[in-house]
Amino acid sequence: MTRSPPSRKTGLLAVAALAIALSSLPPAARAADAESKTTVSVSLPADPLLVQINQVALERRGPKRAVVEYKGEAAQGRYTVLRDGKPVRRGELRALPAFAEWGAGKRYFSVDFSDAEQAGRYQVEVRIGRQQARSAVVPVRDDAIFAIAGAQLLGYFKRSRHTDAADRDVPIFGTSRRADVWGGWQDAGGDKGKYLSHLGYANYFNPQQASMAAWVLAYGAHARKALFAAHGLQAQVEDEAFWGADYLHRILDKEGYFYTTVFDQWGTPGAVRMVTGYEGSAGTYTALYRSAFRAGGGMAIAALARASMLAKQSGRHGEFDGAQYLADAERAYAHLREFNPRYCADGKENIIDDYTALMALVELHHASGRSDYLDDARERATNLIARQQADGGFVSDGGRRPYYHAAEAGLPVISLSAYADIEPERERRQRALDAIASALKHELAITDAVANPYGYARQRFQLTQNGKAAGEILDGFFIPHRNETGYWWQGESARLASLSAAMAIGGRKLAERGTAGYGLTAERAAYAQSQLDWTLGRNPYGMSMLYGFGRANPPTVLESAGEMFVGGISNGITGAPGSDTGAGISFAPGPDSEQWRWVEQWIPHTTWMLFAVMTMAADGDEAR
Repeated sequence: MTRSPPSRKTGLLAVAALAIALSSLPPAARAADAESKTTVSVSLPADPLLVQINQVALERRGPKRAVVEYKGEAAQGRYTVLRDGKPVRRGELRALPAFAEWGAGKRYFSVDFSDAEQAGRYQVEVRIGRQQARSAVVPVRDDAIFAIAGAQLLGYFKRSRHTDAADRDVPIFGTSRRADVWGGWQDAGGDKGKYLSHLGYANYFNPQQASMAAWVLAYGAHARKALFAAHGLQAQVEDEAFWGADYLHRILDKEGYFYTTVFDQWGTPGAVRMVTGYEGSAGTYTALYRSAFRAGGGMAIAALARASMLAKQSGRHGEFDGAQYLADAERAYAHLREFNPRYCADGKENIIDDYTALMALVELHHASGRSDYLDDARERATNLIARQQADGGFVSDGGRRPYYHAAEAGLPVISLSAYADIEPERERRQRALDAIASALKHELAITDAVANPYGYARQRFQLTQNGKAAGEILDGFFIPHRNETGYWWQGESARLASLSAAMAIGGRKLAERGTAGYGLTAERAAYAQSQLDWTLGRNPYGMSMLYGFGRANPPTVLESAGEMFVGGISNGITGAPGSDTGAGISFAPGPDSEQWRWVEQWIPHTTWMLFAVMTMAADGDEAR
């Protein structure tokens, strides 16, 4: 989520929405939720033997792996894979390297049944010594996660729509002007604010929020039309894409910039809801409300350009038409091309400006065919590639600060992949492909550099000193808690899905295609799958962060995390509180006023999950 909010009451409407959401949960999740209306604290399971698996769905032709955690003396064990309740395979557990960062005294094993390609409902049973345990049951089928959860992932956006008429007329901070900013989506379960991005004051943390959602929906409806239509979702995704495009039109100022946030200090009593920037855990209003490329402006342009193509393809549109969407996108790009550094908190561009502007230019080129957009895309791609280090990792600035991001770490690779699709010159395209290959190699290398039983995507970072990243370059599993924002760290469900999408999209652009699933080599396919598996239940807590799916879901904490929508995804697991580097592991330890860090649903999580599963559902190159 976006903040450390003041305590507040959510009211009868929130409770009613919660009751509706709970009615569609699996029994175990409803039972867990019923016990969580007061103080909530979630600890690692104490069971001596656990079998953790993706609880939502696994691809019929793709990686399928369970992780076994064991506390005991026995050194060996056996497993049985069941399909529809009947044994289909038996064997010895494969021991994994010793790992103690998330708790001493455990041994880890794995069960790989990737070659079980018959559709059905699978379960893994394990016996070690006198201990026996079974995993959750997981469906295995084609287009697995999309087929089973796609409708609810998409439905999350409609459930999150913001329709308060008061947003038809809100003040703009520091001016006498007012604006119509009606529509869009609330940012999170406990936040009715609307964000193209936030954390701009920290320069390197801007996430793409509503603008990314609008692009993913428009891209899905247009480029993945066959997939959505096959599952009866085409009209629904078109409606949501145009809803997003209409909102972007309304928040485009006459001068040519987008409004970054519509904010009321997270519903603080007495706070004025307005177009504003803000900073820090107090939500102090600032004049940083003009969106730079990195503050949602780039992806807003991309979304409007793609929505214009969707309108042309479908013969439909929202309140405004496709010609208006494209005109908005072109006007906004022309403005940011001239003024973007002025809207950056530090007055200079960084890697996020490069990759979001590159996405904007690719989509403008697709929509208009104009060669000047290709020229500018080449410049942005050159800038982005120049930020890549010899080992494939990126730096965020002109120095040595490592690029890391809690919500969109895969977007640099995705933007270069999109650029490669429009680049006709062979040498330029090859440079982009080489950068993609190097970046993916880096992601695999840093993830495999230490014992890592769950295959969780690790990251490189620096801690802050006097408010700026400095000192030794470190690496670890989770985002560091001592960072430039001064307060913001949370679970990384969006980051993981973005990396899955990057591995699938980038990997399929390269020559080394494979047959291990998703058109990828075995190593890349396993990485892409592992990040989704973590969010969907194959994690040490045995909890699916996708609400309404799986054997267990996060608890409800109305005090700071607000409503829980079916199809929404909670922030997720973090490093331990009190650890500057984000070492250790934690999920919802309390107090309740801090539970937003783990429990709250946030729009980028469902956005990136939907994008990842629509990407991975199609084993082949993306439609244009």
